[in-house]
Amino acid sequence: MPRFYCPQPMAVGEIITLPDPVAHHAWVVRLLPGAALTLFNGDGGEYLAELAELEKKRASARILAFVPRECELAYEITLAQALPEAAKMDWIIEKAVEMGVAAIMPLAAQRCVVRLSGERAEKRAAHWQAVIVAACEQSGRNRLAQLHPLDNFHACIGRSEPHPRILLTPRASQPLPHWARGQMPQAVTLLIGPEGGYTEQEEDAALAQGAIALSIGPRVLRTETAGIAAVAALNALWGGM
Repeated sequence: MPRFYCPQPMAVGEIITLPDPVAHHAWVVRLLPGAALTLFNGDGGEYLAELAELEKKRASARILAFVPRECELAYEITLAQALPEAAKMDWIIEKAVEMGVAAIMPLAAQRCVVRLSGERAEKRAAHWQAVIVAACEQSGRNRLAQLHPLDNFHACIGRSEPHPRILLTPRASQPLPHWARGQMPQAVTLLIGPEGGYTEQEEDAALAQGAIALSIGPRVLRTETAGIAAVAALNALWGGM
């Protein structure tokens, strides 16, 4: 059954106008009136619906029932990801959302090759938001992961947080799984470096601000692998797989 994000109020018995991107998708895949749909608006739960009308640039749906289904993790993971090259960020966001992260925080670090600012940064943020929506539609999540504005690494670590901030680094002696086994499931922020990792100065600054240095294992992972592997490890140990 096709799932679509519709950021608008919905109630059983209503006929709603579907957002333009949803109408376009329904037209392209040639759905017919009466086709079953699942809709969600990000406020929790989902709505069973049927396609009422479909034109080339307009579509409507009849809301049939509300299902209070949720598949969010019981603990919030924020993935603070230093900007990687090319389209790697799209892949990272897509897979992180599929794995259940609550928030994505893009970071500008010293070794980042990609530099974003102004209009270019706004366009990338809009694109990443669309990636989040598509990943939620595909994975069955009914709440969107939050996309934070692009931030500077030092500004990020300089802010106090009520939960642990984990710096994943090959320099660490304690593995993430070993640390996680001794903890109750809780909100965490994972700091993932760009290609080449964070500099020693950045890592030292993070540790001075209270970050916990942990490794992901004996092998050095790529930036697009490290965060996803860390989220998977926490899910396996704390529940959520």
